[in-house]
Amino acid sequence: MDGVFRPDAHTHNPIVRYFKLLGPGLATGASDDDPSGITTYSVAGASLGYGMLWTAIATAPMMIAIQLICARIGLVTGQGVAAALRHHYPRPFLYAACLLLLAANVFNISADLGGMAEAAALLTGVPSIVFVPLFGLAITAVTVYSSYATFARSLKWLTAVLFAYVAAALLARPDWNAAVRASVLPRMGWDPTTVATLVGILGTTISPYLFFWQASQEVEGERAHGRRTLAQRRGATAHELGDARLDVMTGMFFSNLVMYFIILATASTLYRGGVHDIATAREAAEALRPLAGDGAYVLFGLGLIGTGLLAIPILAGSASFAVAELFGWRSGLDLAPRRAHRFYLVLAGAIVGGMVLDLFETNPIRMLFLSAVLNGILAPPLLVLVMLVGANGKIMGEHTNGFWLNLLGWATTAVMTLGAVAFLLTSLA
Repeated sequence: MDGVFRPDAHTHNPIVRYFKLLGPGLATGASDDDPSGITTYSVAGASLGYGMLWTAIATAPMMIAIQLICARIGLVTGQGVAAALRHHYPRPFLYAACLLLLAANVFNISADLGGMAEAAALLTGVPSIVFVPLFGLAITAVTVYSSYATFARSLKWLTAVLFAYVAAALLARPDWNAAVRASVLPRMGWDPTTVATLVGILGTTISPYLFFWQASQEVEGERAHGRRTLAQRRGATAHELGDARLDVMTGMFFSNLVMYFIILATASTLYRGGVHDIATAREAAEALRPLAGDGAYVLFGLGLIGTGLLAIPILAGSASFAVAELFGWRSGLDLAPRRAHRFYLVLAGAIVGGMVLDLFETNPIRMLFLSAVLNGILAPPLLVLVMLVGANGKIMGEHTNGFWLNLLGWATTAVMTLGAVAFLLTSLA
């Protein structure tokens, strides 16, 4: 992941060109495996064994379709999703969307900070409550006063620790016959645990904040190429849309690959060992023991901290971009604070809000899982807005969603809606 902006990809060497065009899609895919995601996939493997492996395959085309629609919105309109909504739909729609996004993101930031603090406590022995303000203030300062692109580059190797789950799953000697069957033959129970786990997986995989972030980062990429005005950014060539498609597909593929092996690793270790209810980071780290032995805690801790450092600026930034676009404020992570002070105030406020929620000292593992479930409940109305923008000819011109994007996009919206309704019904029952 070479930062969040797609650099000039024109070269005659196809391999070099491929790696050069990777940008917002790859960064988005990496941030999708945040502490909430890692925990949710670990809970799925520990509580249901191989039973949820199929979700890693089933959600891949859904993720690609939704993130590609968002990327196309940014490239074609030269604006983020919220700005496109502001100009073409009633303001109450946008106020509701931004409120939902901000609420979900603050809760998710709180969960991620709590998970990072628990991981740091696991590594150092220092109480986790000490690390919440340290991480929160440090992330705020770095995001506001430095280039996020530089920050993201410095973290790419730390997040690569997640690929240790691939090796750990292989070394744990899974039952491949059972794993393959579970991957291609979905089995779905309707008990509260299974439904909540499914909604959590959907919510942490197809997360609302990623919709707004993807489009905004495509716009940021255009600005990085010198297209400062809206008129200069509006419109996209087939070449640019093709590059975005490859970027998004790559990011989502690697995101779901990591997801698959986290579930496989925890199913082959924790579930097989009788640990079906993860309550601490130490228990979650046990899935890496086949690879690292006692060093499993170090690997897990570094991975959780690294993904949190990458994801929290994206969580806060996506909400800040949405609010700034709603009110027409100047926005951009590479702008100096004095030029975009309201944008940065919202960003810092979201992180501080997450820090305040952590004062209640809820179980970090429980909080991380619940944040994924909350995202799963709040995603459907935001997905409807994304689909309306992508299919609107007045906004997208000749680049409205094609047949397959419409089919997959609305199917994703329907699946997320049914999941949320099923969760509410089983919870009430």
